[in-house]
Amino acid sequence: MRTLVVSDLHLGLRSKRDRLRDEDTLARLARELSSVDRLVLLGDVIELRQGPVREALGAAVPVLGKLREALGPDAEVVVVPGNHDHHLVGGWLARRGAERPPDPLGSESAVDWAPGEPLAALAGALGAERVRAAYPGVWLGGNVYATHGHYLDRHTTIPMFERLGAGAMAALLKKPATEAASAEDYEVVLGPIYAWLHASAQFGTPARGAHSDGASARLWRQLRRGAREGGWRRQALRVGFPVAIAAMNRAGLGPLGRDIDGASLRQAPLLALGEVVRRLGIDAGHVLFGHTHRAGPLPGDDAADWRTPRGTRLLNVGSWVHEPGFLGPTPAASPYRAGFAGRIDGDGEPELVNL
Repeated sequence: MRTLVVSDLHLGLRSKRDRLRDEDTLARLARELSSVDRLVLLGDVIELRQGPVREALGAAVPVLGKLREALGPDAEVVVVPGNHDHHLVGGWLARRGAERPPDPLGSESAVDWAPGEPLAALAGALGAERVRAAYPGVWLGGNVYATHGHYLDRHTTIPMFERLGAGAMAALLKKPATEAASAEDYEVVLGPIYAWLHASAQFGTPARGAHSDGASARLWRQLRRGAREGGWRRQALRVGFPVAIAAMNRAGLGPLGRDIDGASLRQAPLLALGEVVRRLGIDAGHVLFGHTHRAGPLPGDDAADWRTPRGTRLLNVGSWVHEPGFLGPTPAASPYRAGFAGRIDGDGEPELVNL
């Protein structure tokens, strides 16, 4: 069996930087799918944070239909929602606890859908008879586990928007990250943030999401420019940023680090995901994830960074979003370039490829 794992398609981005809207890029993925027995869509398949669901589905459904046509007749599709498309599991999460206390989510729970729900529309576009959904992750054999990776936002030291939101929500609920020991512990803190962002998007203006870069990405660019160009505003930002981080740590939102550089953006999420793997008891030789859009390990990466203290090997399958702010001076070699995927042949080890 050949499995292909892709993450962070973000179909429907208002910035139009979701690469599968490009026919040539879509054709490259389609050619790969013709020899695949199982396609895993590992979260953030559809962008549900920038506008109404109907708009996102309008952009996503035709692309997913093309993927369905490219797959062989017996190929399976597994959908694993992430944070930007967390609303896909909203109906299921509500139903499973409506009449009695639900079973624990564990590392993998089968997700169903009802007519009219966004997940039903995605499944229909992909061919519902071949689709199953799982959350918060899926086992791809006895030794390989895959999850979107958004739970790492509870532990990362990078001051991203969702990390700050998680810190604030945890303080409000008196749920420190040190207590996280189950998927429910992560959901109780992160779920309300996702629900608020989704609800806000349903009433957003057309200007919302005009670019794909988040606040953390823009801050990172400003800090880098400040170091190089020396403008007084950027220099003031560089001076004030550590002060702001110290204040947030004192307020209980941390621990947060002061560095937003390439090394930190690579290492901090890996350490954080390793903590999630440990706390959830994921006993796997390999864990695949996405979320950060930074593919790896790549040549030049320190292999030790991509291995948890218990020996689990981590593999980030990257994204299918064009992000010029992160590509650097050599875009063709950037770990943030679009088109990465994880490929697993039979019982072999996962490998990272760029299509």
